[in-house]
Amino acid sequence: MDKKLKYQKIIKKILTEIAKYRASIPDGYDSRLLFDDERGSYLVLDIGWSNDKYLHTTPVHIDLIDHKIWIQYDDTEEGIANDLIAAGVPTQDIILGFRHPKVRPYTNFAVS
Repeated sequence: MDKKLKYQKIIKKILTEIAKYRASIPDGYDSRLLFDDERGSYLVLDIGWSNDKYLHTTPVHIDLIDHKIWIQYDDTEEGIANDLIAAGVPTQDIILGFRHPKVRPYTNFAVS
């Protein structure tokens, strides 16, 4: 299977599990998935009202750029990188985009 298609499938599976879990939390918020294969962007969106508090946030944002998985934002407890590694993605194909470029060489993941 093409690496891009393989990574799209892995990302979607992981984000679907995360959104399903987040939606099961009885906090009044809904979790939605936004997948854009053409542009390589994948998001989990939390939205809704809990009593008088409105929430619109993106707890997970991943981009697939040049056959590398860029974790742009990760608000999960376990960490998306661990899920990607468990799914068979090598660390050299994972970039922690939320880390400053000067710090990335010390993360044991790809730099760019």
